[in-house]
Amino acid sequence: MTQQMRDLQLAQARKPPGPSSPNAAKRLYRNLSGKFRVNYTSFDEGSLAGRGEKEKLRKSYLFQSNAALFEAVELQDLDRVQELLKQYSPEELDLNTPNSEGLLPLDIAIMTNNAPIARALLQAGAKESPHFVSLESRSLHLSTLVREAEQRVNELTAQVVNEAPNADCSEKEKQLRAWEWRYRLYKRMKAGFEHARVPDAPTNVHLSVASSSSVQVTFWEPLSVNSAVVTKYKVEWSCSPTFSPPLGEAVIDKLKNLHFTIRGLVSGTAYYVQVSAYNMKGWGPPQASVPPFAIPSNWREYDGRAPRRRGQAEALDHLLGQVKTVHQHCVCHEPCKNQPQSRKHSVSKSLKHLFHPGSKFLKTLKRGLYLTAIFYKDDNILVTHEDQIPVVEIDDTYSCLLMQDFLWFTKVSCMWDEILWLRQCVTVSQSSCSCVLQTRFKMLLAISQMQGLLGIQDLGQVFFEPVKDKQGNILIVTLKEVKTNQTFESVRWVPVCKLQTSRKSVSSPEEPTALDTLLISVQDKLAYHQRSSHALSPGLYLGYLKLCSAVDQIRVLVPERLPNILCHVKIRSNPNISREEWEWLQKMASMEEPVPAEPEAETSQNHLFQELQVAIKELMTLVNIPLQEAKDFRLYSQEVLDFGGQVSFLLLLPPSDDVCTAPGQNNPYTPRSGFLTLPLQIFELVHFFTYDREFITQYCQVSALLELESLLSQQSLREAFSDAELSTAKQRHQQVQDYIQQMEEIWREMRWIMDALQHARYKQPSCGVSLSGFLSEAGGAMKEKTRSTSSHLDYLPSPAPSPETSRKLNSDSHGLSDEEGSSEVFLATDSDYDSSRAQSPKELDLVYSSSGPECCSRRVARTLRDSAPDVLQTHELKTPPPPPPPEEPQPPPELYDSDFVLPSRQIELLRITEKRQAYCLPDGEQDDGPLRPAQARDWLDAQP
Repeated sequence: MTQQMRDLQLAQARKPPGPSSPNAAKRLYRNLSGKFRVNYTSFDEGSLAGRGEKEKLRKSYLFQSNAALFEAVELQDLDRVQELLKQYSPEELDLNTPNSEGLLPLDIAIMTNNAPIARALLQAGAKESPHFVSLESRSLHLSTLVREAEQRVNELTAQVVNEAPNADCSEKEKQLRAWEWRYRLYKRMKAGFEHARVPDAPTNVHLSVASSSSVQVTFWEPLSVNSAVVTKYKVEWSCSPTFSPPLGEAVIDKLKNLHFTIRGLVSGTAYYVQVSAYNMKGWGPPQASVPPFAIPSNWREYDGRAPRRRGQAEALDHLLGQVKTVHQHCVCHEPCKNQPQSRKHSVSKSLKHLFHPGSKFLKTLKRGLYLTAIFYKDDNILVTHEDQIPVVEIDDTYSCLLMQDFLWFTKVSCMWDEILWLRQCVTVSQSSCSCVLQTRFKMLLAISQMQGLLGIQDLGQVFFEPVKDKQGNILIVTLKEVKTNQTFESVRWVPVCKLQTSRKSVSSPEEPTALDTLLISVQDKLAYHQRSSHALSPGLYLGYLKLCSAVDQIRVLVPERLPNILCHVKIRSNPNISREEWEWLQKMASMEEPVPAEPEAETSQNHLFQELQVAIKELMTLVNIPLQEAKDFRLYSQEVLDFGGQVSFLLLLPPSDDVCTAPGQNNPYTPRSGFLTLPLQIFELVHFFTYDREFITQYCQVSALLELESLLSQQSLREAFSDAELSTAKQRHQQVQDYIQQMEEIWREMRWIMDALQHARYKQPSCGVSLSGFLSEAGGAMKEKTRSTSSHLDYLPSPAPSPETSRKLNSDSHGLSDEEGSSEVFLATDSDYDSSRAQSPKELDLVYSSSGPECCSRRVARTLRDSAPDVLQTHELKTPPPPPPPEEPQPPPELYDSDFVLPSRQIELLRITEKRQAYCLPDGEQDDGPLRPAQARDWLDAQP
């Protein structure tokens, strides 16, 4: 029997599992549920119970955080309050839920007059208690809290005094200390409320025109520090200066940004605005804006000019559809989408794919054109299993025009997902086609190969220039940031620093290849890729248009931190230029000598004049141009450039001869570090990618496709044999040329930089506003600043004379001898001159720009002084003959504000006036070492 049972169990164990009976499952469930119903719950019930426990725990934790916030506010712990506000949301903290005393955290902060905590709470969205509908209700509530706290303190004091010391007594002592502290807190809150007064008026209330139907008002907090914390502001507007009747008002309780835009106004109507502040004592007096009124308008209303952006993207889309219609009869137009990323091949195709020579990434480069794709995430970069950046070959016998092909490749980057369709459209007889067409076809092949090996279509943005080396290798680089955990085929992630270290060990530093150069500068390229997509914050900017020409291209000067825009400084946060401001600029442009605005006039024109003065000075300092040289610059007065609707630009144009620096031309004012130059056409693409991506995407697709169509139509013309073929080819070629002409007209309407360059090269004064009116007052301020600070600086750098001054001095001193005409300065060997303080020519140019217009006269005076034959000589001094007196006496130039250290025995002849009077050391005076410039001045002042 035992043996039979064992055989039965073994047979059941060997029996393959099958579907069990539903009735058996139900019986088993009933038995188990009846047997263990008391001690166990089902899985669903357990999970629900677990979620309920977690929710209770979460609510308890949030309640503790709310209590912690109240405690931090009561203890005036600003750091703890900021930490809680950063860690939790206002809803989680129950920021606007009263406690048992009917108070909110903001009520406690403002009644204890803790301004920093109150501002932090206001910025987080805190509000005052809705129970305090009037001043009387707030005062009554505070008196009640103080009375109840005092009563509770008296009760606990009596209990502690009368009872014997025990455990209950110690607990009551703790309660007594807590209530005593709360009693003092309520008394402090009541005293703060009683001593508070209504707030003063807001300060710096400025009104500006935001658009043709809106105005913007900005303001600051009241200056008074004795009143309570301001919790909200009220903006009122009206068409009457007496605000009777008022047109509207708005209450601002979100105090993170103190500004408000009044919308829905009538263009051409004057609106008056005033702002008042509120605290727990009520509303303060209103403050009228400056200027007192504003008229909604836009600069385009001055001459009725239409915006540049008016349906170009739609026109390009229609044109693209017409071009693609030609290929609808082809089979290649249907599969225009690439295959999905997961590639499925048969066994035979996979084996053929493995042994194909172009199916793998390249390890080394030989002379030719290559494509490399850089994918990065944080500090990691995507490499192959051989720790190489993915590289595929485009053409090993490349000999065409690189810039034209590179520009076309950049345009193709807007249609990564249509590469297969482009390849199928270009499949022609490669034996007879042109070199350019073959190169374009090979580029498409390389793109498809890179997409197939990586398993992704979007290869990113093309770097603005190829990487070259002396061996003849050319690398076209694409960059893409990966923000998700995306998987790629045949590649892996490696830290950039590790890749650079391993590459240095195998490369030759004497002649680095293009790959070595790419790895050395990979951080710069990644930084460029990140910065090139950042847009400016809304506002009005002043830009600087400067170009330089190379052998085969024109390049634009741009800042490294934002390479998609010109060099610039911000004028103000409001991007709109009103009609009155633009009309004033046009009047300035029509004058030969622009007249500055009246400084006392509180008008929008005067505010713009002052803002432009500051911006021009800041921009000239940024690009290292002295202010006295900027008087020949002009303000572009043809239009206000609009980028994306929120960014506006006024352009600063150099003199017509200096707009574009030719190759080999000397530029005496080289910009500081932090700038780079982009090819003009590449800059336009990068700029529009940031500020108008829809339009530039359509344009690049149409342009890239039409260039291919033009090459194919030319190839058809060359291959045509019969008259019918020739007629068809001519008709097709003419149609393509018509499409290209339409595209160029659309593109010309959007190319603002070409219009600006065209006007910048004009030499007529009507092409812009001269900066002389803007720099006159700024130059005077700079002169006063220089005078006030020059007496404190005994060691100023000595700049070399400018070429103009040198030529002038050489022409004036043609009658002098070689020694007298020499401008060299010899330093004595025993002087304490520190060569580490010697400055570069770039730094010397900065001295000019910081000295204002007075610097020119100083430079001339210093050059005249340095050219004296007997001032600073190391050889034996000889007494020169007395110089003849000048025809007209001139004021004495300032002496020795340079960094030179003068030995006292060498100061025997110092020309301090044009009379060239000689001052010598008196007989018997001790030579006590070198004299510094300040000592030389003191000695000269003591002479009779």
